[in-house]
Amino acid sequence: MTKQFSAAAERNSQPILAVLRELLPQPARVLEIGSGTGQHAVYFGAHLPHVTWQTSDLPQNHASIHAWMNEANLPNVLLPLTLDTSTPDHWPQEQFDAVFTANTCHIMSWDEVRAMFSGITRVLRAGGLACVYGPFNYGGKFTSESNAVFDASLKAQAEHMGLRDFEAVDRLAGENGMRLRKDYEMPAHNRLIVWEKS
Repeated sequence: MTKQFSAAAERNSQPILAVLRELLPQPARVLEIGSGTGQHAVYFGAHLPHVTWQTSDLPQNHASIHAWMNEANLPNVLLPLTLDTSTPDHWPQEQFDAVFTANTCHIMSWDEVRAMFSGITRVLRAGGLACVYGPFNYGGKFTSESNAVFDASLKAQAEHMGLRDFEAVDRLAGENGMRLRKDYEMPAHNRLIVWEKS
């Protein structure tokens, strides 16, 4: 597989970066869960040189991440770890200042989302941030017609997929020792939700 391109990652990189600049003003180690094509890693790595960005994904996505990294040649973006969030042994042993993941919760099954939050709290240091980007429902309702259409398209692909309710994910974060820090409104009816580990 050669270098892959995500139009969504291209569109949302700048708005996400604006929030990450606010959240990570000091040197930090960040674990990205589901680095996908590798676009986010090199974009954020280039614009946040004080942040060490650890990529991760399933093995089938590593080639594209490598391709983007080789082209960018950034010393602060690290080679991808193999990370299946449902496999405890896959999670790194070291602690991170922040975890970032984009457009994963609605692709995973709910059990996988639960496993991801359990893993996030294990790798976050006290006071560390969990930053989750994507579309969410509020009060059990879609925030836009486009999100409703997107949810239907996800469920047509696989029954376990679909937009998550913010309230359910927030409860899950609380069960794992994290409290809501801020819920950022983002373009195209997306959110960047940030929890802080106690």
